[in-house]
Amino acid sequence: MICAWQEIEVGGEIPRLVKPPIDTTQLVRYAGASGDFNRIHFDQDFAREGGFPTVIAVGMLSAGFLGQMLVAWAGPAAVTKIAVRFKAVTFPGDVVTCRGVVTAKREDAGQRLVDLKIWCEKQDGAVTVEGTATVVVA
Repeated sequence: MICAWQEIEVGGEIPRLVKPPIDTTQLVRYAGASGDFNRIHFDQDFAREGGFPTVIAVGMLSAGFLGQMLVAWAGPAAVTKIAVRFKAVTFPGDVVTCRGVVTAKREDAGQRLVDLKIWCEKQDGAVTVEGTATVVVA
């Protein structure tokens, strides 16, 4: 869980979340859970017709991993905002590492807030998703 307010430093990194390699079963399960049945995420031939070497992961899967990282650090009730944009494709076999750095500490309306830069990167260092988040610190 989150460390004490006084221990959080601007520029400090929060604990990373490293996910196991993405696999196609996970992609099919995510499609079912999210309702995103774009064939590019589970149909190899369709993905190849689109110019990819294989199927690609849904971007929101990695965004969900970022949410998982934040909840592990701050708790489920603490996360108040997540905004992301997608930058690169994630393929089966890729290992996704979620990272976050504190960009600000502030108080607003009696709440202690921590703003973060968050991102996912693959094993080769390519950033696939980046964004910002805000959490409340008790």
